[in-house]
Amino acid sequence: MRADLILLCLAYVLSQFFRAFLAVLTQVLNTDIGATPADLANASGLWFLVFAAMQIPVGAALDRFGPRRTSGLLLLIGGGGGAALFALATTPLHISLAMGLIGVGCSPVLMASYYIFARSYPPARFATLAALMLGVGSVGNLVAAYPMAWAAETIGWRASLWALAGISGVTALGLWVMVQDPPHVEHDEKGSVLDLLKIPALWLIIPLMFVNYMPAAGIRGLWIGPYLSDVFALDTGGIGQATLVMGIAMILGTLVYGPIDRILGTRKWVVFVGSGFGALALFALAFWIDSNAWGAIALMAAIGFFGAAFPVIIAHARSFFPAHLTGRGVTLLNLFGIGGVGVTQFGSGRLHGAVSASNPLLAYQILFAGFGVLVTIGLVIYLFSEDRTD
Repeated sequence: MRADLILLCLAYVLSQFFRAFLAVLTQVLNTDIGATPADLANASGLWFLVFAAMQIPVGAALDRFGPRRTSGLLLLIGGGGGAALFALATTPLHISLAMGLIGVGCSPVLMASYYIFARSYPPARFATLAALMLGVGSVGNLVAAYPMAWAAETIGWRASLWALAGISGVTALGLWVMVQDPPHVEHDEKGSVLDLLKIPALWLIIPLMFVNYMPAAGIRGLWIGPYLSDVFALDTGGIGQATLVMGIAMILGTLVYGPIDRILGTRKWVVFVGSGFGALALFALAFWIDSNAWGAIALMAAIGFFGAAFPVIIAHARSFFPAHLTGRGVTLLNLFGIGGVGVTQFGSGRLHGAVSASNPLLAYQILFAGFGVLVTIGLVIYLFSEDRTD
């Protein structure tokens, strides 16, 4: 793999880290600055919503300016600046503002690599390369688990965030220097996101894209910590180990999904069957909500594994994009995928806060079953989509 893609992969490690590390800081942030699970749900949701909202300008920037300037500049300002603001936080509001700024910084990283894959490599390899980048980059999920918990306990969460600010800044400067922009596409016609939304085939794929990543990202990035703490009384170290297990499952799922479309000659049915198993795991977790801690962790690992169809869904949709709208296309799909997580993080925080006061166990049951229902609805719509491979 090219050196610039390796650097983009490192940047994506940071992106995966930032979307998931709040789960292991639940207790310490509550103790130090009074941040409740609902506050952290709002902060996490803001990261995802800002990240999603940035996909439209990021897509236009990729098509116009290329991935080098787009990724380098935004990661420097948003990633480095946001981590520094988090390190200085004294109230839950500061955390929300910091997470929003970090969302800006992380927004172009994965799509910059996908843009390069779509423009510089054979179309049939897109899903495999996209899954490889997602899988390797998801090491950030692992670092955000037990290692982050260890760092918070050893040097403190503020010092950890200052270190992350420095790493983000250095990585951003490396992107600016090393990323190689693909040749500009010469074409006579202009286009926008509106042209992509006029493609009927995409409207049967977008709903599943909207809900597919919700459960894995929502549980791994936020709810695994409060759930295991409230229901099974796990401490920060135990939660870190559990998030590590789920993070590994998400990486393995991504790597398994990647080449299957070429092996089986279908994208639609790979996505449909895998996501169906993920929905079943969600309903099982809701049903056996307090039966066994390790059983619950195993089910959450299954949710992470089967919920990793993200790159195959993008590959399915990408087969309908015109070449000159590649940047806008992949970021449009990412908008729906990440935006769905942001919407549910806000909603899940309010739902949990409303129900948990009277029945904490029921709050988690409704939360996990609700995720399962949303994925099922997306699957029903996706069932009517046109299967297409390159």
